[in-house]
Amino acid sequence: MPKQYVVFGRPVPRLGTRHTSVLLVIISLFAVFSLLFTLPSAIPTGPSLALADHRFSIPSSLKNPWYSSLNPFKQPSHAPPRQRNDTYDETSWYSNFKWLSIPFSSSVTFDENRLLLPMLVERPPIYCYYDNTVKREPAIKDAESDLLLSWRRAWWAQGFKPIILSQAEAMNNPRYEELQRHEDMNPKLKTDIMRWLAWENMGGGLLAHHLLLPMGSHTDPLLSYLRRGEFPKLTRWKDLDDGLFVGPKADIATVIKLTMASPNTTTATNLLAALELLPPKPEKETPIPFTVDPDNPKALAYYSAKTIESTYPKVGADILASPAAGLPSLNQLITSHLHVTWQNLFASGIAVVKPLPHHTTHMISPAYELAKRLSHCPESPMPTSCPPNNRKCTPCSAATPLKISTPAHYLNTSTLYTIGTVPHPYTSTSLHSLLEHIDVSWVRRRSPRDAWVTDLTTDICPAGISGAPRVLRFKEAVASDYGASRSLWLLAERALPDDLDWYFGFAVPTEASWDATMTATPAAADDTAKSDGAEKPGAEQRPLPPAHDPKDGPVPTPEELKLEPNLLARARIVVGDAKTKNRASKEEIAVRDAIEAWNLADTEAWRFARAFLARKAMERKKWEEEEAKYAGGIGSEKGRRSGWDRWLDKRESAV
Repeated sequence: MPKQYVVFGRPVPRLGTRHTSVLLVIISLFAVFSLLFTLPSAIPTGPSLALADHRFSIPSSLKNPWYSSLNPFKQPSHAPPRQRNDTYDETSWYSNFKWLSIPFSSSVTFDENRLLLPMLVERPPIYCYYDNTVKREPAIKDAESDLLLSWRRAWWAQGFKPIILSQAEAMNNPRYEELQRHEDMNPKLKTDIMRWLAWENMGGGLLAHHLLLPMGSHTDPLLSYLRRGEFPKLTRWKDLDDGLFVGPKADIATVIKLTMASPNTTTATNLLAALELLPPKPEKETPIPFTVDPDNPKALAYYSAKTIESTYPKVGADILASPAAGLPSLNQLITSHLHVTWQNLFASGIAVVKPLPHHTTHMISPAYELAKRLSHCPESPMPTSCPPNNRKCTPCSAATPLKISTPAHYLNTSTLYTIGTVPHPYTSTSLHSLLEHIDVSWVRRRSPRDAWVTDLTTDICPAGISGAPRVLRFKEAVASDYGASRSLWLLAERALPDDLDWYFGFAVPTEASWDATMTATPAAADDTAKSDGAEKPGAEQRPLPPAHDPKDGPVPTPEELKLEPNLLARARIVVGDAKTKNRASKEEIAVRDAIEAWNLADTEAWRFARAFLARKAMERKKWEEEEAKYAGGIGSEKGRRSGWDRWLDKRESAV
């Protein structure tokens, strides 16, 4: 009889033959691996690590890129330092190069309301000169101020910082006193030299005529070159005459010196004419530091006096008859050409994206209204005319307006302009469910996660991926240099921005010929006006977008459409600014917070769009407030009313 072993008073069961074999195999494998990896001879004795290749390692492709951010054992760290001008309109941001590699900003900023944004690109200054010391009629001053405002808008939309120089900058130049000693100089030439003195005082860069405007694609090679702001040589373009100069300060000083030393200062009317009349220079003397570019700049339109007289005779005749009446006509012509150029760049039309299309018809109506305004033909003294840099353009025609579509998904097409409406998850959840009362349990059990950003990125992201990579593609469409020039993303809970003209570079028409799809939404309009703090005329009627393609989702019934305005108005109160949030109940705030936690990607997309819009508005307003102090405030939104010229106007009118 075999011996029975006992451990702690309990019999040890006997092992069968099969169990013994399995145990022996396991012990053998353990012994083999121990011999391979733990022998003393396997440990390198010097700096050689050749045997390290025999060790198993985890492939880098299988590592989670966000593991370090989500590691609960990671040591706490301080939030990134605050940056200058990083807060505006109840939101803040942190400009960093990682904005397109980290999906959720709070993992870097440690603040849910502080968003990662791309680095703010420094705008190169472009200067033009305006002599505000010349006595003019008030009507002419207003017309010239409007022209300068159009010039500023166009260059700002292309990524530049337009600055108007005056006699004050020229007087700060040390050469100003030398210029005053030339009493017999032609007054027109002296004014042109004052323009160059002011430019040299600013350190060089770009000097343009106020009737030279950019009319081309944002990615045009010439505009991209000018945006870099690096000009080693003084350059002008053959077909632009004196419309545009670029160059460093040293070359500008040389040109001014040669011009004032010219023997033709009494007959020449401008700087180029004075330089052309100079006798040939010997090789040892300083040559004229001009490089003339023979290429025709296709993205720049120059409305010189010669061009207006030959190409736009009707406008030229109006200016000769009465400058006070002709200059507004010229401004209207330039604005229409800027608008037509924009329409020709986006020949495929305007896409008002409509994710979750079943119950978001009223939500995208402001964006659809903007699309109708952009597709509307602008007023023009010569409707069939084209810009001077594009004589073969396609003029706007009411018979063939720009196409407007409402796709459910974002389409990455270069000839299609996209207008998006980004809803807060609370807004999209309320509209998608058509429920007036939502509780946390319903959100957890029945609400889909990140439904809006998932539907939006269906065509640009593979199926089945999570919301994190989708929100990165959304950010790229919103804030990349390519995406920002071809799209505008609005907030569903806010009214349209009041500075849309600066986004597009021209005055967007305020009225358009709406068709029979006009609808009245008084409840939504009243709540929107109250939340904005002001009542806007015409807000009670908006064009209702047409029904979407049934392939994108169910088409709403008339009864369902009637429920949308009230739900949208209530969501604007719960999600709005500090003033409207006080009108929301504690239960609604709790549900809103739960929805934000349940839809992290949708929440990140909404906050990112809000911060990006806020930074653009802050950048422009601060620049405009600063520039309104100079040149008598001419060319600004407030016009000459913000400058000292208002006192001169009153005195002149009194006389």
